[in-house]
Parts: sequence; structure tokens; C-alpha cells
Amino acid sequence: MAWIILLAAGLFEIGWAVGLKYTEGFSRLVPTLLTAGSMVVSLGLLGLALKSLPLGTAYAVWTGVGTIGTAILGIVLFDEQANLARLVCIAMIAAGIVGLKIVTPH
Repeated sequence: MAWIILLAAGLFEIGWAVGLKYTEGFSRLVPTLLTAGSMVVSLGLLGLALKSLPLGTAYAVWTGVGTIGTAILGIVLFDEQANLARLVCIAMIAAGIVGLKIVTPH
């Protein structure tokens, strides 16, 4: 269950990272409120996952999920580069997350 909670925390991290772009420097109220809400939920879920997962593993997976999702949404939503080197790097982050899941006892 902790891994599912951690994945959800990572998804909310994607939400607040992408949301930051839409706040336009925190000058737009609704995106700012949604972004702040996503931050709170993300950190809250991370805290719950940390009850049973090692800190280093949980934090690395949380940031990794956020990084992958944010990078992909940057490509899809904001026309950021999607060259082979960048996609390979994103895949390596995903491989690291899978590796941490495999080697973490639980």
C-alpha cells in the first residue's frame, strides 16, 4: 500500500510542478490555489509513505515520478524538446525507480 501512496504522491508532484507554469508567477488565483493544494497533498502522501518505506528510496521515487511526468507533460503541453537523448535520460530515471522498487525490502 505504501508504494501506491508514494505513486499518488508523485502524481500530485507532477500536478504542482506543471501548475507552477500556469500560475504565471503566482499572479493567477485559481492555478495558484490548485498548485498549492497539489503541493500539500503530495507532501502529505509522501509523509504517509515514509511510515513504512526508507527515506532515501521514497524520496528518490517521489522526485523521479515527478520528474518523469513533468518532463513528459513539458513535451506534450509546452512543446519542449523530445529528442532521443532526452527520452533516453527520462527512461534511465524510470529504470532507476524500477530498480529501487526491486531492491527495497518490504
